[in-house]
Amino acid sequence: MVPNFKDIRDTLTLIMYGLFGKCKWSFTLSMVLSVTSVFLFCEYLIYYPAIFLCSWPKMTNDNTSLSSPVRALFLSDTHLLGAIKGHWFDKLRREWQMERAFQTALWVLKPDIVFILGDVFDEGKWSTAKDWEDDVRRFRHIFRHHSDMELVVIIGNHDIGFHHEMTWHKLQRFEKVFNVTSAKVLSRKGVNFVLVNSMALHGDHCPICRSVENELHRLSAALNCSSQENQSESMKRRCQGRQTFPATPPILLQHYPLYRESDAKCTGLDAAPLEERHQLFQERYDVLSQEASHRLLWWFQPRLILSGHTHSSCEVLHDNKVPEISVPSFSWRNRNNPSFILGTISPSDYGLSKCFLPEESSVIAIYCGSAMALLLLALGHFHLFRGTLNISSLVGKHKPL
Repeated sequence: MVPNFKDIRDTLTLIMYGLFGKCKWSFTLSMVLSVTSVFLFCEYLIYYPAIFLCSWPKMTNDNTSLSSPVRALFLSDTHLLGAIKGHWFDKLRREWQMERAFQTALWVLKPDIVFILGDVFDEGKWSTAKDWEDDVRRFRHIFRHHSDMELVVIIGNHDIGFHHEMTWHKLQRFEKVFNVTSAKVLSRKGVNFVLVNSMALHGDHCPICRSVENELHRLSAALNCSSQENQSESMKRRCQGRQTFPATPPILLQHYPLYRESDAKCTGLDAAPLEERHQLFQERYDVLSQEASHRLLWWFQPRLILSGHTHSSCEVLHDNKVPEISVPSFSWRNRNNPSFILGTISPSDYGLSKCFLPEESSVIAIYCGSAMALLLLALGHFHLFRGTLNISSLVGKHKPL
């Protein structure tokens, strides 16, 4: 029997189109799954391996067993964008990064207390009442937490303005929302944290400055009275009726760093760029004045100081005995490699460690590399499809005998 080439041609064509149809849907599904997987990893899962590498530091010299230490997480300079300078995509990207990093850190590390060392907002000093309410709403969503964890916010210059921009209205608006004051001692598990409004230490005796300095002086006297075990009769009379605190040197928390000339001696992966480290700092703008710095050290004699403002990491030693840690910015908008500090703190000792977040450049590289790989796969697939069509065309043009 002479073969019917028309029937053979039609059969081969149907088989090829059937195979290609299945392949087409399989390829489409694979592409969708690949894109979804890359997106989920870069926007959600990538924070888990980074933070799982972090752990609470151990204390070396503490023999206190009466109570567990405070597990404190310190971050700074979130700079939530406002209505004036904030582009919607910039807001979306940076705020999602901070939300996922913060929520992952809470889930993995479970701190007792979190301190944000100022500049929560980028435009708090300019915000209208409506814009302020929107900024606060977004902050509360990003940094939401369970009731068994405490969130404490320090005042920064972008929250209420530099000294010359600061007003009672902006200050009280901030204090009301975050339940904080410009001068406060917070005691937890026998550990004293002194919270300071850096912008009120300008030294020009403005009304806000006078009020804050008077309160700081009162708190320093109360801490000094609390730490005196064997008081003389005159000391007892001076301390009578004063507020009492645990008898332990405090930890000073504020937005501005204490005075230092520059970041020239700062080192580490998240220190300031090399070309910026030797730039001299301006007193009352980049750092506190020398006078205000000496006054705080004299009044409180802290065992540790943590500050923000510079967006970069630095560790300095004041008076050859008091360490200060500058905490880098928590936002990708201010640096490629944000980080935060973990502190295990008891009344007589402390340990600190640093936890790095994923680098923004790494996330961008993953996206670009994945996009390139998927593009090459797509081109290869469509090249194969064209080859299938060419074979089908040849079979269709073959004439039977």
